[in-house]
Amino acid sequence: MAKKRPQTKAKRPQLSDSEIPVVGAREPCPCGSGRRYKACHGRAAAHAATELVHRPFEGLPGECDWVALRELVPAATVELPLKDGLPEGVPSVTLATVLPMAWPALRRDDGSVLLGLQNDTASGDISRDLADTLQRALEAKPGTPVQSRRAPADGPRLQELVDSEGAFEPVVHPGFEFWVPDPENATPEVTASLERANAAAIPTVRLTGVDAAYWCETPEKNHLRWVMPHPEEQLLDALARLHAEGRSSLGEGTRLVGSFRAHGLTVPVWDLPSEVGAQDVEKPAAEFAERLAGALATDAPLTADERRARGGLTNRQVTLS
Repeated sequence: MAKKRPQTKAKRPQLSDSEIPVVGAREPCPCGSGRRYKACHGRAAAHAATELVHRPFEGLPGECDWVALRELVPAATVELPLKDGLPEGVPSVTLATVLPMAWPALRRDDGSVLLGLQNDTASGDISRDLADTLQRALEAKPGTPVQSRRAPADGPRLQELVDSEGAFEPVVHPGFEFWVPDPENATPEVTASLERANAAAIPTVRLTGVDAAYWCETPEKNHLRWVMPHPEEQLLDALARLHAEGRSSLGEGTRLVGSFRAHGLTVPVWDLPSEVGAQDVEKPAAEFAERLAGALATDAPLTADERRARGGLTNRQVTLS
């Protein structure tokens, strides 16, 4: 009998982690380990997709306003300058709080791009998801919306696409008419979506004298919601000092009632009488900003009254994201 030749296994080509393609969770991992993808290279991919980035807008110009537009403001737009400039055929890129039909993005007939901010995102990094949507919108055919998807874990973030030196100047609108430059030719679906959105919009005004402070009107009382960039613990200490001294209000009948926590930043909230409009709080807000700066510069231990005030503020803190 002829001798059998010894069987030799061909060596699999060695792939780097970045070269491993994404496959189904139960399929064999393309790296050749013999394990299922979800138990091998898919584990890192899943972790990257679900790991929460607590400050997704950190490093972008106007971080506090990004947070406000994401969580607090019904209708607003901002022109977005890109690091590499606008591609040919794209006259402008505009960030919008909400788009018709809850589209993640829209390439208009004229080639301009609208990017929606208040949509649900598939991963724990809003910045990466928005960057992926933006890139796809820049390449979409004019006149088409962009659908949502899970962004690649190694895809760019907004911080890599948006010009960090550019201005970030939100324009707050009374409604969503900016959706339809030509209302007469809007589809019935878009018209119905516009009517629903306008009916639900809370009147909101951005203050001009301080950064990222937004007045809003509700049926029973008005509010001022002010997104602040300071570290949370330091800010709460400063607010407690002012509250204990009776200097945390914005004038007669107003009251600091607590705060939101959103995307890594703290948002103090004041109740305002229904007759107090946005213009009425411009000067008190600027004066409060000066008092707050002084309190932030103080590092003395909190007094007993200040600790009680701080406890009351933290007990009324709500996490939005």
